Amino acid sequence: MGLLSETETGLLSGTEPDVAGDAGHHDHPPRMGFFTDTSVCIGCKACEVACKEWNAIPEDGLTFTGMSYDNTQGLGADTWRHVAFIEQRKPVGLQEHGVDHSAYEGLDVLGMAADAGRDGDLRWLMASDVCKHCTHAACLDVCPTGSLFRTEFGTVVVQEDICNGCGYCVPACPYGVIDQREGDGRVWKCTMCYDRLGDGLEPACAKACPTDSIQYGPLDELRERAAVRVEQLHEGGVTDARLYGADPGDGVGGNGAFFLLLDEPEVYGLPPGPVVTTRDLPSMWRHAGAAALTLLGGMAAITLATRRRR
Repeated sequence: MGLLSETETGLLSGTEPDVAGDAGHHDHPPRMGFFTDTSVCIGCKACEVACKEWNAIPEDGLTFTGMSYDNTQGLGADTWRHVAFIEQRKPVGLQEHGVDHSAYEGLDVLGMAADAGRDGDLRWLMASDVCKHCTHAACLDVCPTGSLFRTEFGTVVVQEDICNGCGYCVPACPYGVIDQREGDGRVWKCTMCYDRLGDGLEPACAKACPTDSIQYGPLDELRERAAVRVEQLHEGGVTDARLYGADPGDGVGGNGAFFLLLDEPEVYGLPPGPVVTTRDLPSMWRHAGAAALTLLGGMAAITLATRRRR
């Protein structure tokens, strides 16, 4: 593998206004995406069910975790949409930005729920997580077979018939989204219902969401709509409301699936400052090349010195 040029390195990080065009798609439609407004998520899991039904995803264990109503636990090869239930002893409104919740770890949430009607200070944060369809997708960069590809809609899709199960993309994802299916070895993740998009239909999860917590559409329009929603919440006293993954200037160039959160990203199990893991590949190859040249130069010098002594 040769060293990457400066032009090529620009594609690994930074602002990228046209991901589909960069991937070779001409006359493509606008970039499509998800905006998940967690402030109106009711935790019904209709999105999880719709995703599984449309994509024929196997059941994911049917395990009772005891973690509130969250029995899917996280995204994986058999869970492409995951609704998290986070229980906090904290008032629903008038929340202070940056509040520390570490003092509440290990609390008896069942006992808290029993007292919630009297105290009124227990809240649930519910959020439907999904693949972020990153602008700079490290999974694409490391896939050796081309199984992962960028669609004309700007989304990232796995072609399971091409995947060889190498698993390189699994640690490359800064969000821990991609997973290998047990007994199969290949990787699976959300496709944003690529087959439906081609027919002009919205993804199954967004179609099934009864509160419009999951919104689908042109990414630029969704970002504008999300900014207005944050302002509405701030005016209503919910000052902790913030967008996650909507900034094209962040470490992954912005996400095709972004969120409105009511607390810090870590509370939802999201990394606070994700960075595309392949960002430093060009400099790594340059340093490796420099080290190799230095080694070869040293070996050549030793060989010449040895010959002179003879």
